[in-house]
Amino acid sequence: MKIAIEAQRIFRAKKHGMDFVALEAIREIQNLDKENQYFIIVSPGDDRCLEETSNMKIIEISSIGGYLGWEQYALPKIIKKIKPDILHCTSNTAPIFCKTNLILTLHDIIFLEKQANKNKSLYQKLGRIYRRLVVPRIITKAKKIITVSKFERNNIKNLLNVDDDSILFIHNGFNKHFEVKDNPKEVYKKYIDTDNYLFFLGNTDPKKNSERTIVAYANYIKNTDQNNIYKLLIADLREEFIDNILKENDIQFIKPYISSPDYIPNKDLPYIYSGAKAFLYTSLRESFGIPILESMACGCPIITSNTSAIPEIAGQGAILIDPYNIKEIQLSIEKVLVDEQFRDKQIRYGLERVNLFSWSNTAKELIKLYNSIQVK
Repeated sequence: MKIAIEAQRIFRAKKHGMDFVALEAIREIQNLDKENQYFIIVSPGDDRCLEETSNMKIIEISSIGGYLGWEQYALPKIIKKIKPDILHCTSNTAPIFCKTNLILTLHDIIFLEKQANKNKSLYQKLGRIYRRLVVPRIITKAKKIITVSKFERNNIKNLLNVDDDSILFIHNGFNKHFEVKDNPKEVYKKYIDTDNYLFFLGNTDPKKNSERTIVAYANYIKNTDQNNIYKLLIADLREEFIDNILKENDIQFIKPYISSPDYIPNKDLPYIYSGAKAFLYTSLRESFGIPILESMACGCPIITSNTSAIPEIAGQGAILIDPYNIKEIQLSIEKVLVDEQFRDKQIRYGLERVNLFSWSNTAKELIKLYNSIQVK
């Protein structure tokens, strides 16, 4: 078969969740499937992280009009030229007018749900509006809908009235470079000036729960002897956003304990996890949560939430807290820092848990799905 896979943003330098999911799955498909012919359709970018093989061709296309113009005009145009048997769109949306057999990866339907707080990012607001307009129009056209967890499958099925036979879940994996690093200091010292730190992946999206987490950290500092305080390394949050949280909650005193380098390259994250005393992943809502696996694979205990798909991925043996409860977040931080026996147990649990997930498993399920599609 001729299979086209939309992977628009995998060549951009600053990749995020859905970009890595598409990239890692494609890499494993490349290793495993030598029979089908693949066309990987991308937007030009600085990070050429994928190379062609005999049965996998990379097609770069540009378009005016940003994401919308690329997906709704440039992508259907190249699909009409390629004439694939299947088009797999990997990032929640797809062309509204395209006659090719469509497989859609719908990571989540957060954009249809009521927000916990108003989004402060214009880019994220526009993305939410775009998905609300496009997804209902393409959901009935898709031959199959893939999502990334059992939780999200049930959520989509119930909210959008999708038939059981039309939707399935395929778990994500994690990159193999996420492992315990023997000498992580040479990397993490670029981002924080101490060996004693916690790590938090923040975001301006309300679901990431940045404000409650930072307030909980402030309460931990208030309750801890000054000589024993662990600093907080925050990725993916600009300093001005953090400063606003500190001002609004009257906790500016914690500023000297926070390091916020904004974006941290993926290649450095295994060292960050390996050096951290604990990883805070206190999100309100996740359809999967790849950082859970990355942290566990690096031997870093994770404090995470008891909501949405997170327990499905982290498992019941993880430190699962109520992300709305600031006191609970604070107490979990204190326990994992003070109780070494408890911390060691969490490390062992995480290293065992991650064996259930891999990109190879993801790719095998995708190939199986492609081969099951009845092509006219």
